Amino acid sequence: MHKLLLTLALMLGFTTSASAEYTMIVPQKPGGGTSQWAQIVATEMEKYLDGEKIILKHIKGARDIPGFNKFHNDYRFDDKTIMVSNGGNGISFLNEKVDYNYKDYDSIGLMNLNIITAVFGDHDPYGDTPTSFSGGGGKIPEGIAITLLKCGNLPTIEAYTSCFKEKVNWIKGMKGNERRLAFKRGELHGTRENPASFKKHVQPVIDNGEARLWFHHGILQSDGSHADDPNYPGIQMETLFVELHGEQPEGVLYDAYKLAKSFRDGLQKAIWVNKSNPNRAKLIAALEKVANNPESIAIIEKKVGKYEWLMGDAGNAQVDTLMTFVTSDALKTLVQFNTEAFGIKAIYKSELVD
Repeated sequence: MHKLLLTLALMLGFTTSASAEYTMIVPQKPGGGTSQWAQIVATEMEKYLDGEKIILKHIKGARDIPGFNKFHNDYRFDDKTIMVSNGGNGISFLNEKVDYNYKDYDSIGLMNLNIITAVFGDHDPYGDTPTSFSGGGGKIPEGIAITLLKCGNLPTIEAYTSCFKEKVNWIKGMKGNERRLAFKRGELHGTRENPASFKKHVQPVIDNGEARLWFHHGILQSDGSHADDPNYPGIQMETLFVELHGEQPEGVLYDAYKLAKSFRDGLQKAIWVNKSNPNRAKLIAALEKVANNPESIAIIEKKVGKYEWLMGDAGNAQVDTLMTFVTSDALKTLVQFNTEAFGIKAIYKSELVD
């Protein structure tokens, strides 16, 4: 029905989009990290679309959910509409009520990214002083990783929650610019950013000697493992955990951590179209040319760093890999820790494991 109504609208001239234009939905306001990435990639893709333009349409809203929902419900049946999703969308898919579902779309391509954290000054993140960190839904993997690093392997979620409340000062409600300024002033002990924002906002603080690298989450592999980040080698969370505790991380909270970080980082910057979109092959070809053009890649890597592209069906396979982390126990643990430790509203979505 959506497809029929859209076709009628096009025939009657009720749409304002030119036939030679693609619309790329970005689920946040201009200037955000996903918006900046989408603008760079769209500009480079245009070079290989035979004169067709890509126009960004920003649809902002709480936790970047409304834009993705709008694409799913209203725009995905338009063959000239593209969706850009981010890591926050991946987290919300796991433990919030959303309309979108990655299985309903085909991948154009994605960058297999990571999140990097840093520590300010001489703060010892494993000492007696609680580590102050800006909290929020998109930072769930960082909060769990910090808990695991500080507390080691514990027998119950209740024990982890108690340890978290003792050793982490989780400060909610800080916006991006406020958080970055607080870290630069030393008012926050730790911070985290995606690769592009880390290069822009945190690396200069490290370069002037006021901060240092802490940990990252690793790069998701097709077999479900996580490889070290070549841009920030030697500080993967699991590596630090073994150095601190003399054993590998394991247990229900670690399984919840792998679930959350994989969905957040594995889908951090991804491009989608509706299933069977006739323009998919053309868009994949354009993105592949971007990824193989040294000048285009230099522009992207200057902003982001050197990370792997997964094109077309490889992006769909990424979703299949991510679904292997979804178990009833991991989801229930994630909901419980979100609620009891972070104070974040979360729901158990049984449909993900049914």
